[in-house]
Amino acid sequence: MVIWLMLALFAAFLEVIAVQRNIRRLEFVAKPAVMILLFIWLYTSTSLQGNALWFGLGILFSLVGDIVLLGPSDRMFVIGWASFLVTHVLYLVGLKEQLLNLSAWSFILLFLLFSNGIRLLRRIVGAMRAKRQDALVTPVIVYSLLISLMLFAALSTIFDPTWKTSAAFFISVGAFLFYISDLTLAWNKFVSPINNGRILNIVAYHLGQIGLIAGVISQMR
Repeated sequence: MVIWLMLALFAAFLEVIAVQRNIRRLEFVAKPAVMILLFIWLYTSTSLQGNALWFGLGILFSLVGDIVLLGPSDRMFVIGWASFLVTHVLYLVGLKEQLLNLSAWSFILLFLLFSNGIRLLRRIVGAMRAKRQDALVTPVIVYSLLISLMLFAALSTIFDPTWKTSAAFFISVGAFLFYISDLTLAWNKFVSPINNGRILNIVAYHLGQIGLIAGVISQMR
């Protein structure tokens, strides 16, 4: 069912065009369309059997977050944060085997991810406190820990012999791009604007989600 993947990529491309040219109506259609098409692709490819169910539910919560974040207010940001927080919890449940079967490589990877993640988080939290955005500090810390753990679980598939090489590659790259997307969003919002930051955020987010779902589908085939 590659047609659904192609349509999702096309919808993601349309959203980039919409953001570049500030076409809000097109953005309101294209952004949720990507997640809807990804869900259809996952469903038609796996029937949501096994761990694919958790990723399917994660896509649906991502869809809610995407729609909510089309609004500009901080209140919408918090609701969107909650939706994506649940998304990462669901993805972690889908990757639970990686958290239960740790190896020496797992601890090295865990150390590298969290030592670098903490430095970035300190920079973001410091900027938030300087701007008197203390109410959002705890949600951002919790979210950062969860997405770092999700990235760790996805990258751990590389060392897991039960994972196909292609599946581990797709899911690892997908999780990394999702991480970069959220880092870009947080840096833009709390620290300082990044050149073409919103475009980078959108491209990394959609490619990240596509990579995650491609990994799940590849593993189950």
